[in-house]
Amino acid sequence: MNFSELNLSKQLLNALEELELTSPTPIQEKVFSTVMAGKDVCAIAQTGTGKTFAYLLPLLRQFKFSKEKDPQFMIIVPTRELVTQVVEEIEKLTKYMSVVTVGVFGGVNLKPQAAAVREGLDILVGTPGRIVDLLSTGTLKPKTIKKLVIDEFDEMLNLGFRGQLKHIFDRLPEKRQNLMFSATLNHEVEQLIEDYFNDLVRIEATPVGTPLDNITQTYYEVPNFYTKINFLELLLAEKRDMSKVLVFVSTKHLADLVFEAISNVFLNDVQVIHSNKAQNHRFAAVEDFHTGKCRILIATDIIARGLDVAEVTHVINFDLPNAPENYIHRIGRTGRVERKGIAISFVTEREMEYLEAIEQLMNYEIPLLTLPENLEISTKVLAEELPKVATKNIQVKLPPKEDVGPAFHEKSAKNSKVNVRRNHAAEMKKKYGRSYEKRGKNN
Repeated sequence: MNFSELNLSKQLLNALEELELTSPTPIQEKVFSTVMAGKDVCAIAQTGTGKTFAYLLPLLRQFKFSKEKDPQFMIIVPTRELVTQVVEEIEKLTKYMSVVTVGVFGGVNLKPQAAAVREGLDILVGTPGRIVDLLSTGTLKPKTIKKLVIDEFDEMLNLGFRGQLKHIFDRLPEKRQNLMFSATLNHEVEQLIEDYFNDLVRIEATPVGTPLDNITQTYYEVPNFYTKINFLELLLAEKRDMSKVLVFVSTKHLADLVFEAISNVFLNDVQVIHSNKAQNHRFAAVEDFHTGKCRILIATDIIARGLDVAEVTHVINFDLPNAPENYIHRIGRTGRVERKGIAISFVTEREMEYLEAIEQLMNYEIPLLTLPENLEISTKVLAEELPKVATKNIQVKLPPKEDVGPAFHEKSAKNSKVNVRRNHAAEMKKKYGRSYEKRGKNN
């Protein structure tokens, strides 16, 4: 099917033509007709399947100009990077339309974003926390919302946004169309859907956990952190086809360690982003990676959902995530929109249980490759890689209760004081031979 066969407006078709997009992906085709029929949707789609356009195309096809200053559509996403990218996608599709879109997210001053909302908008894209801020101050008036989109639903619940989402749901008009997109469908997602939504049409473009056909997956058994560093440097130096490499690390601390280690070799060719980095730094790093100014981007899992960079040639899992679903989100950053991609994982002995969980989720055995002979195996290890020493817990034997003496002792004679009431008149008589009485002021 071509986009021209869908019931799209001329303005949208012209925008798609300029983007050199001619055919919808399976998820775009399935979601379009269901949304156009006015039904609520719960779509299960892996990253890289074109799900952003899957909800934007029917929404923009149904968009009607309004004199209202309050938004018609609300799109909720988990990260600020994703807010920026969804706004950019809307701007690409609405090049020939008159649509005002505002993106809002935390970590920056609320006032400019609140001012933009007050000026008037058609589509609001935001993170849950910042939307709650705007609702609480009365800046955002939700009564005109006709369609609600929740993208990366499972990730928002993983990040602890359940309370904010429920607050937003309670403030929105009951009569609205709901579109929910998630890479996985776990119990928590199911429960929230059951509590707040009725009769959702479920659409599954790719079965949960299925590895994408256009991504080649392999792994290596690597003994420790510093050998992983040596191997990463070796691959980046020898494999010139690694022109745009995304390196995933599980923690912010390790991400910084990896950056410090390889930046000495690759200088300005590498950047690092995680939630502790300033917003301007994160945007600048992603932009440098997107434009090719830097070749290597090191990121943590929280950024995996917010990155939409075209033509990522390789994803390297420097370590494996403890949640197998995150592995799929990571590798989905490459091989996007029918391009080929390569995912390589470095696995220590401690991470083998994570690998087994990933393979079980995907029902796919990732091929093991042999380490190159010229790789230097490091004997240096991190403190957390040292084997845990079991310490013997020595129990102190307490005396039986009946043998325990009193919890006090008698005071010495010196310290045994008795409070005695003094007779001042008697003391004065004894000292001076006569008593002294207090006299009045005039005596």
